Amino acid sequence: MIVITGGTGRLGSQIVERLLERVPADQVGVSVRDTGRAAELAARGVRVRRGDFTDPATLADAFEGASQVLVVSTDKSGEEALSQHVAAIDAAVAAGAGRILYTSHQGAGDDSLFAPMPDHAATERYLAKTGTPFTSLRNGFYAGTVQQLLGRALQTGELVAPADGPVSWTAHADLAEAAAVILADEGRYDGPTPPLTAPEALDLADVAAILTDLTGRTIRRVVADDDEWTAGLVGHGVPAEQATMLLGMFHASRRGEFATTDPELVGLLGHPATSVRSLLS
Repeated sequence: MIVITGGTGRLGSQIVERLLERVPADQVGVSVRDTGRAAELAARGVRVRRGDFTDPATLADAFEGASQVLVVSTDKSGEEALSQHVAAIDAAVAAGAGRILYTSHQGAGDDSLFAPMPDHAATERYLAKTGTPFTSLRNGFYAGTVQQLLGRALQTGELVAPADGPVSWTAHADLAEAAAVILADEGRYDGPTPPLTAPEALDLADVAAILTDLTGRTIRRVVADDDEWTAGLVGHGVPAEQATMLLGMFHASRRGEFATTDPELVGLLGHPATSVRSLLS
């Protein structure tokens, strides 16, 4: 039994779909907070059980009989994120899983300027101490973030954001397919994988140029002052702590933390990775 947490989330749901192309449904389980959202999976023969990282008692049932557990990282940060990851990892160990997989990040590191990256690094360290074989999926930066950074660029002709650096933007669909391949071929990787990234790294000036080409309208890249940009987010209702965290993403990219590219993902997929251009088309 392969159990995937967050099986109805953006990444988890796609992993489940790709995995079902490779293994029978009765060998797949999902751990979800709301089992009602997984009714369609249950109808297809997938085992659906409630599992909530904040309610560790539920995870024992959700992970029962699992040969592998894929822990999809939470959207929290700091101690809250780590405590939730630890709860899931402990439950997987207690359930006797032969391997634990975790959706980490290419930029995982204690000294990162982007707050979620030290959380990934700490989770990887905890995994390594369990004694259970593990695979940490070093996923590229999710390309879906690009659309969020565009703001009103298509309306104003200006892509306004703090100074940035190149990022190997990688599609959720490609990372989901890669995870399914790895789950179906247990033991392919021990410990962290190579960076699972698209083959090119782009900064926002590159994105603006792509938009210009696609739309036939000039989209200028405008570099915003860090403090003014953050204040603008807060002024639009974004909590100050979250705005500061988002600014850290730009600081980290300036330092080249997300610029690494690697052919490993394309090798796993057996086909070209999804480009930013195709996602924006």
